Amino acid sequence: MIHLIVGNTGAGKTTYATELKSENNGVVFSVDKWNKILFLPDKKESDGLAWFLERIDREEKIIVDLILQLENAGVDSILDLGFSKKEHRQKFTAFANEHNLKIKIHFLDIDSDTRLARVMKRNQKQGATYEFQVSKKNFDFMEEWFEIPDKEEMIDGVIIKK
Repeated sequence: MIHLIVGNTGAGKTTYATELKSENNGVVFSVDKWNKILFLPDKKESDGLAWFLERIDREEKIIVDLILQLENAGVDSILDLGFSKKEHRQKFTAFANEHNLKIKIHFLDIDSDTRLARVMKRNQKQGATYEFQVSKKNFDFMEEWFEIPDKEEMIDGVIIKK
């Protein structure tokens, strides 16, 4: 099964993905960790959103190959890839349908004030789920950019409010 972990910045996607891993014999793919290791050391200040999206697209070409291998081994794929846009979620839903794989959306529906407090605390403590600083400006950008899953997407999905 493919698990799509959906939520805006600070919703607790990585923490939730880790919990889900222990419950479901799964492997977590975390876009923040991949970006930190593979791309952030080379990022220039002038590189913007398009720069990140291109690299995420490259990562996902590898991830879909790994998903197929894991499915053949009976192991769930837990995708902590942000999924801020409906189009992105649809891409993985189409992939699952094309390969006759089960897919489930887990939407972490957490209010903005709680998420911002989590992000600021994570920036300061730099604990287990910390990969890089998220500024208030970046947080605010994501508030506008994120698309909440609609009712159709959430059929057979899970909504988490914690």
